[in-house]
Amino acid sequence: MTRKFLIVAAATALALTGCTSEDEPAPQPPATTAGSPPPWTEPPNYSFVADRTCDGTTSTGKFKITVAGGEIAKTERTDGKATEGEEEVEVPSLGGMLEAVQTAIDDGADATTTHDPADGHPTSVVINRAEEENGGATCFKISEYAPQ
Repeated sequence: MTRKFLIVAAATALALTGCTSEDEPAPQPPATTAGSPPPWTEPPNYSFVADRTCDGTTSTGKFKITVAGGEIAKTERTDGKATEGEEEVEVPSLGGMLEAVQTAIDDGADATTTHDPADGHPTSVVINRAEEENGGATCFKISEYAPQ
């Protein structure tokens, strides 16, 4: 019985380990985090539309911004609202928005940025400085980003 048992055990072990002449498969590269946008670098020339609105609030202005040579070259208000009697909203470049987010975080404020999954450019920026008037929230919804 012992001999039979050894033969069965050896056959089972061979069947479980398999005897093939195929090479081991190449190791797979590490998986990237699902939903992680690629790193974004601000190009010297691009345009975008920024709507200054936080979720659930009325827009305080929608603007088409043109950046040339890394600087704001043109700001056009596109929502048809007149600026008489109200302070004009200043819209920074996308790089300027990201710097403002980092500065706010460094100063202890809540700030978030969402990014386009395809190229990583910012698609929204929210900076919430609770100590400021009106809750201190500054929000931009970014659309129509076009590098040139």
